[in-house]
Formats: sequence, structure tokens, C-alpha cells
Amino acid sequence: MKVGIVGGTGYTGVELLRILANHPNAEVAMITSRSEEGVAVADMYPNLRGFYDLCFSVPDVEQLQTCDVVFFATPHGVAMSMAESLVKKGVKVIDLAADFRLEDLDVWQKWYKHEHTGKHLFPKVAYGLPEYYRDAIQKADIIGNPGCYPTSIMLGLLPLVKAGWIDLNSIIADGKSGVSGAGRGASVAMLGAEMSESFKAYGVAGHRHLPEMKEKLAQQAGKDVGLTFVPHLVPMIRGMENSIYATMAVEKSQAEIQALYESAYQYEPFVDVMPAGSLPETRMVKGSNMCRLAIYRPEDSPLVVVTSVIDNLVKGASGQAVQNMNILFGLPETTGLQQVALLP
Repeated sequence: MKVGIVGGTGYTGVELLRILANHPNAEVAMITSRSEEGVAVADMYPNLRGFYDLCFSVPDVEQLQTCDVVFFATPHGVAMSMAESLVKKGVKVIDLAADFRLEDLDVWQKWYKHEHTGKHLFPKVAYGLPEYYRDAIQKADIIGNPGCYPTSIMLGLLPLVKAGWIDLNSIIADGKSGVSGAGRGASVAMLGAEMSESFKAYGVAGHRHLPEMKEKLAQQAGKDVGLTFVPHLVPMIRGMENSIYATMAVEKSQAEIQALYESAYQYEPFVDVMPAGSLPETRMVKGSNMCRLAIYRPEDSPLVVVTSVIDNLVKGASGQAVQNMNILFGLPETTGLQQVALLP
């Protein structure tokens, strides 16, 4: 497969390059950046020396149309402006931003403060969470790659939602993410002296990933879902942990809930339901496309607690995008994605 990457200078772009460097069925033919035109990829990212001799180029739709698949690792609004011309030429589009995540475009425009010009493209779109939208992904031309928080939280929550075992009106997701989730752009808040040895909540009044999660959870549940989501910034580079709290609607034991999750994910290559009593850590998934989960039914409590960890740049972004590419082209989903997590 001939691959194009639009917007390759950010963290998700370089993560795509790292993963695709060892993908046996993919060749990155072009990578674009208006600001870095002519700069060698290996000069900007020395970890890729010896793997790529490409230089960044200005996005050119005609050249991108010669690719089999184009990834957009760009700000919101870019993919929707170019997707139609690519799809007309038979090119598959995978957007790592939010242009095609939400189907309710009035909600999208409220949260992203941008006019959505791609409404007519949605019959060709699938939401790119493979574990729950695999059939739609196989038939799609455009993939809206999920956000990192929605990936981790929905994988942790959906078995209970689909089983009807929890109260859907009062779910709480307590999220923690490393600073790479904020992107590569310069920001005072992301300086080492500002975020090191500190821990804070953000987006408490509302976060862009909240409507994405509520829409997809409602699709899977068949009814509206009440979700409170509070993200936090932690002083590490990559990694994400989400602790999810829900009230049981039926009486089920720890063993029964554990069995529900093991059954739900037994054939999923990138979801690991850990043994009862486990405590997943972000370092268990660093650099890998794996989501690791553990489920708890605290004693003398009506609550169930699910803890979910992913690498926000891999399963939360670029790795999942490659997983979706594999599905689109009929390859085993694990192709190019069997990296073992880095530890320590």
C-alpha cells in the first residue's frame, strides 16, 4: 500500500512513521508539512534515520491521489476539506483529528467552533473503534479515528453498557493523561518547570471528547447515557489511565463481571482483560497498541470500578489508525502492530 501522511511534524505523525517503518505491506510515499517543506524527516526525527529518506513537502491533492491511503495528522478542519477529492479517486482516508468522529454536526460545531463542510461525506464514514465498529470500518472510505480518552474509556465501559448491568444516568470517568496528548505546539503550560511535580484537572466544565463518548455510548446502549468526564494532566510524556465508576443496576458478583469482560474481549488482539485483583499501569502499554483493563466490585458498595490504560499516541491515536488501515485493506489487524510495551 502506498501511504501518504498529511501533517507529519506532530507527535501522532512521527508515531505513524515509527509504526509504518516496520509494516510489511505499507510504504510511506509522501509526508507533508507547509512549515517544514524541504526538511528531511530524519533531520527532524533522528530516531527515523536509516528508515526514511523522505523530505516534507507542501500538501498536493493530485500527488496524494496516487496513494492508496492517506492519514491526516492535522488540526481539525483539514481532512474535511480534502477528503472528497481523495475518495473520488479511490483513496482511503483516515483522520486522526475530529472531523469525522461526531455524526451530530450541530454538536460538532458547538464544541469545535468551526463550520463543518463535510456533511455529505458521512455515508462513507465509519467510527474507527475496531472492537465495536469493525463491520462498518471494513465497508468505509473514511475513518474517523477516535480520540484517546474515548478509546480508553469506551473500551473500559462498553461491556457493562451493552449488557445492561449499570445505571446509564450517572457514570463518572476520571481520566489522566501525559503531556504528549496536548500536541507538539509550544505552550507555557507544557513547559517542564510548569508541569513537572504537579497534577491538575482541566476541561472540568466541558471537554471535546465528552460529546464523542456520549454519542457513541448512546449508539451502543440504544438510549442516552449520562456521563461526567474529568481529565487530568500528569507529569509524564506518554500514557493514559482512566478510572471509570458506575452504579450497578443488577446484582452481579466480581466473578460474573470479570467473566463478562473476558467473554467480550476474548478474541480482541489489542484488549487485555487482566486477572481479578490486577492494577494496570501506564508503563504496561507504553509504545504498544494494547489497552489493558481491570474490573473491581468494591466490597459493600453499589459501584463497579473499571481501570483502563493505553498509550495515548498508539492505541489512542496512530496505532489505532494503522489497525483501521489493516481492516480497510483486508490484512490481519495485528500487522505491523505487535510491538511489546517498553518496560521499565
